[in-house]
Amino acid sequence: MKSHQRKPEILRAWNGTKTAELLRSPGKFGLGQVPDKKTPDATTSMVCGFCATGCGLNIHLKEGEAVGLTPDTRYPVNIGMACPKGWEALAPLQSNERASQPLLRSSRDSQLEAVDWDTAMKAFSSKFKAVQEKHGKESVAFISTGQICTEEMAFLGSLSKFGMGIKHGDGNTRQCMATAVAAYKQSFGFDSPPYTYQDFEESDTIVLIGSNLCIAHPIMWQRVMRNKNQPKIIVIDPRKTETAVAATHHYPIAPKSDLTFFYGIAHILIANGWLDNDFIAKHTEQFDGFIEHVKTFTPEFVSQKSGIPAEDIYELACMIHEGKNVSFWWTMGVNQGYEATRTAQSIINLALMTGNIGRPGTGANSITGQCNAMGSRLFSNTTNLLGGHDFANPEHRAKVCEVLEIPDEVIPDAIGMPYNQIIDGIESGSIRGLWIIATNPVHSWINQGRLKKLLGQLDFLVVQDMYSTTETAVHADLVLPAAAWGEKDGTFINSERRIGLAKKVAKAPGQALSDFNIFRLIAQYWGCGELFKKWTSPEAVFQMLKMLTNNQPCDITGIEDYQMLDKNGGIQWPHPAGAELVDNQRRLFSDNQFYHPNGKAKFHYEAVKPLPEPSDNAFPFTLLTGRGTSAQWHTQTRTGKSKVLQALYPKHCYVEINPKDAHELGIESNSMVTLKSRRASIEATAFITPTVSPGQVFLPMHYSEVNQLIQDVFDPYSSQPNYKHSAVALFPAKKINQTVKQSQQVGHT
Repeated sequence: MKSHQRKPEILRAWNGTKTAELLRSPGKFGLGQVPDKKTPDATTSMVCGFCATGCGLNIHLKEGEAVGLTPDTRYPVNIGMACPKGWEALAPLQSNERASQPLLRSSRDSQLEAVDWDTAMKAFSSKFKAVQEKHGKESVAFISTGQICTEEMAFLGSLSKFGMGIKHGDGNTRQCMATAVAAYKQSFGFDSPPYTYQDFEESDTIVLIGSNLCIAHPIMWQRVMRNKNQPKIIVIDPRKTETAVAATHHYPIAPKSDLTFFYGIAHILIANGWLDNDFIAKHTEQFDGFIEHVKTFTPEFVSQKSGIPAEDIYELACMIHEGKNVSFWWTMGVNQGYEATRTAQSIINLALMTGNIGRPGTGANSITGQCNAMGSRLFSNTTNLLGGHDFANPEHRAKVCEVLEIPDEVIPDAIGMPYNQIIDGIESGSIRGLWIIATNPVHSWINQGRLKKLLGQLDFLVVQDMYSTTETAVHADLVLPAAAWGEKDGTFINSERRIGLAKKVAKAPGQALSDFNIFRLIAQYWGCGELFKKWTSPEAVFQMLKMLTNNQPCDITGIEDYQMLDKNGGIQWPHPAGAELVDNQRRLFSDNQFYHPNGKAKFHYEAVKPLPEPSDNAFPFTLLTGRGTSAQWHTQTRTGKSKVLQALYPKHCYVEINPKDAHELGIESNSMVTLKSRRASIEATAFITPTVSPGQVFLPMHYSEVNQLIQDVFDPYSSQPNYKHSAVALFPAKKINQTVKQSQQVGHT
C-alpha cells in the first residue's frame, strides 16, 4: 500500500484519542504542550503575534491555560510597553468564527460541509494531483503569509517545492516587504536590515519616510520618545499624520514624488561637498555614475515636482549634513509603489554618501510589517532558497540537500513566480489549483473585483486559516482549520532581526491543528512523508534551519536551542557558532563590510518614471491608503474579533477629505460620499480634516472595500503593488437619515 493511502500516525492517534488528551500529549506527535490542569498558576513569556515590532508579553496561566497577559518589562524590544493589539492578543482565539473542523465542497455549486481530516486530506491530494496530471506540475501554486512560525514557513516551502512539485509559491509579504528585500539585496548584497531598535534612542536626527510610526508601530515611537539627545524628528509624508504632528519638521511632498525628492537631496549634498568621501571611496562603488545622474535634480526642479519650496529642501539637506548620527526609516509609504525599489535605494544612497551606517543611531532602515515577515523573507522558499540561498546556485542547492538529507533533483533550479504573476496565471489558465495559507487576499489584494472572478476559474481552491469566515475562505473548495498564535510553538523574526519564541498557551478549538502538523499530514497523504521524516517538531526544524544558515550573513549556528532564545529575550541574527552574546542590541556593518563579493555597497539609481495613473478631469483626486489606527491590524481578520479593539475604531469605512475640497463639492462632515476609480466605486463616511492636502483623499486599509479601487501596477524589481497612488473621483452620495449618520460618526484616531 502506498504511503499516501495509509492514515499517518498522527491521524490514527487523532481518531482514537480525545482532543484534549492529544493536545496535552508532551510532544509525542509534535503537537506542542499545554501544562496539565494540575499545574499551579504560572506565567510564561513569548513574543506577540501581530506586527513585526516583536514585543515580549507575559502570559498568565490559570490551571495551565492562558487567562490574561501583560507586557514583559525585561524584553529588550518593548521594555514593558504594549499597544492596544498586544493587550488584546488573546481575544481573537475565543471567536465563535474559528475554523474548528475541515470543510469540503462536494461540487462547485454546493455548500461547504464538515468532514473529518482523513476525507479532507484525501480530497487535498487527489484534487491537486489531478490538476497537475492534467495541466502539468506548475499548474498548482500557493500563496502564503508572514504570520505563521518560521519553522512552519520552512516546512511549507520545502513540502510544496521539494515534495509536491509546486514551483510557484509566494507570500503576502510581497505586499509589504518585497521592496526592502530587493533594495537591500541589490545595494548590500543580502536582505539585511542593518539596525537595532536602540538606534531610535541614539540618533540625533531621525528621518521617517512614508512611515506613520505613532499609529503603525507605536512601540517604536515610544523608543523614539526615550531618546535623550533631543533629536530632530523629520517626517516626509504627503499627509500630516499623527507622527508628522509630533515631529519637529514635516515635509508634505506630492504623492509618489519621493524618488525625485531624494535625488534632489543628494544633489545638494554633493554640490556642497557634504559627503563622507573616505567611506565612499573605501566601501562603496558606482558613486561617480550617481553624481552624474543627480546633476539635473536641482532644488528648483525638485520643488516643482514635489511641491516643497526649494529653501525647505535645502534646509533638510543641511540637517542631514549637520547630524552626527542620522537614521533613515521607511515603511509602506515607500515600499508600496511603482518605482519603490529605486526609491528605497535613494534613501540607502543618502546613508551611504554621508557615512550614516554601521554606527549607533544611524542606518538605512526598513521597518517590517507582519510579525514574521523576516522569517518569510529568509526561510519560506519564496524570495530565495532556505536561509538566504540561491535556487540557481548548484553549491547552495547541494548544501540544502546535505542538511535536509534530500536528493538534489527535488530542488528547483530557479525561483518561482511572484504573487502578481500567480494571479495573472489564473487568468491565463496556467494556474488551475491554488493553496492559500494564513492570508486573506480577497480583502488585501489590489483590484478585488478581478481577483474574486479569477478565484471562480480555479479547478480547486484550498484555504488554510484559523477562521472559516474570511472573505477568502468563503470561496474555498476546502477549508483546513489551523491553530493560531498562542496555540502552537515556534519562532518569529522581527524587524531588527531578533528571533523570539512563540509558545503554546491555549488549546486550538475542535479538530484544528497547527500549520506545522497540517503540513505533516499533507506530506503523508501526498506520499512524500519519507522525505520529511526529520521534520518531527518545530524545534527539530529549527535545528536544521540553523545549519542552513552556516556561513551565511544570517548565520545563527550559535543559538543552541529554544531555551537560549527564551533566556536571552530573543537573539538577533547573525549569531554564529563561537560568538559571545555580549550585547543583545546589535547592528550590521559596524566593520564597514557589506555582502557583495568585494565587500562594498552599491549605489543604484534610475530615471524617474511618470505616474502610471495621474489624476485628470474624470478622476481628479489622488487616493492614498494606509493604517488608520493602532487598534486594528491589516484586514481585521483577528483584531475585528475583539470588542475592545472594535470600540477604539470606527466600524464603517471613512475617507479623509480636505476642507477646501469638501466645501467645493458640497460634502458635509459625517455625510456619505462615493469614491470611484477606473475599477470600482465604494461608499464611505466623510471625515473632513486638514491633515490631507487639497486634491488628495485617504482611506484606511483595514476596510474590505478599499482595495477594490486600487490599480494593478507593480514595481519592476520587487513586484510589490502600487497601493499608495490611484486616481479617483469623489462626490456626495444620497442623503442618509440622522440616526445612521450618528452611528457612523468618526473621530481622528
